Amino acid sequence: MKDKEVCCARRKTSIGGQALMEGIMMRGPKKSAMAVRRPNGEIFFEEEEIKKKKRPAICRWPIVRGVFGFIDSMVIGYKALMRSADIALEEMPDEDAAQNGSEGEKTVQEPQKGISDGAMLAVKIFSVVFAVLLALFLFMWLPAFLYSKLELLFPEAWVGNRWLRSAFEGVLKILIIVAYMAAMLLMKDIRRTFMYHGAEHKTIFCYENGVPLTVANVREQRRFHPRCGTSFLILMMLVSILIGFLIPAEFDGISPTLYTVLRTLLKLLLFPINMGVGYEILKLAGRYDNIFTRILSAPGLWLQRVTVKEPTDDMIECAIKAFIAVLPEEEKDAEIAAAQAASCEE
Repeated sequence: MKDKEVCCARRKTSIGGQALMEGIMMRGPKKSAMAVRRPNGEIFFEEEEIKKKKRPAICRWPIVRGVFGFIDSMVIGYKALMRSADIALEEMPDEDAAQNGSEGEKTVQEPQKGISDGAMLAVKIFSVVFAVLLALFLFMWLPAFLYSKLELLFPEAWVGNRWLRSAFEGVLKILIIVAYMAAMLLMKDIRRTFMYHGAEHKTIFCYENGVPLTVANVREQRRFHPRCGTSFLILMMLVSILIGFLIPAEFDGISPTLYTVLRTLLKLLLFPINMGVGYEILKLAGRYDNIFTRILSAPGLWLQRVTVKEPTDDMIECAIKAFIAVLPEEEKDAEIAAAQAASCEE
């Protein structure tokens, strides 16, 4: 009974993850690992040490650290996503050719001619640039532009209210992101990625609850986690509403069209502050569990109903494999032994 109580003691961890194409990437204090399901059903596994970047002490200050943490996560996450796509979409061996080959003789496939590495790099750069420009258009310029057109429908006194303008733009951005993510569910690959997202959350919860990391135990955990990137996204949007309260809704002597452009540029300059504050709130919500942090987490947990779906057992296997790999060495063997003992009892 005593061992069971120790096993079920709640734990905190800074380990986070990201859903990939047919897999999971987990990132711990010292290393990251990814587990991706190959087309033949096997799990491709890869891990690497995290190289600490030497940065000035100011980069570890509250608010500032959130900006660098966000950039690091984006870079590592993008590389892992592209890597998982290569693995998940790799071609299966030609079964017909293998069956027709003589016994004891291997069927050799000729390498297929694809696009060059330089062309692939150009495609990746273009996709990133396009995604950034699309995000700027949808979440910064479009809300400001639409509000500038409200003067045709409402009194000028209303349109010139900074509180109303910031609230309008913020709510519109939230509606856009919810509609965008809901539309992505129509794509089978994206829906499966959201299911891997659920496997990631459930695995982290299983560890935090002190339960052995088995498929059966992970399956029973909650799928909505307060430290999720989806929650971070919503928190940034809510913070942007508060920051918008400080910016005038209009400016005398400047045309609405020109002011829309200037307002968008100003918000772009303030975006690092937005990220930093959102990051600190996310860390606070993940570290403490009280009525205040639950209120802060509520919007993000609600949106996770769109981006986090129930996983299958094979997805959970990938999440467990990646998670255990990034645990500190002194915990790894104990977790593996506990999981094996729990599996035998099942």
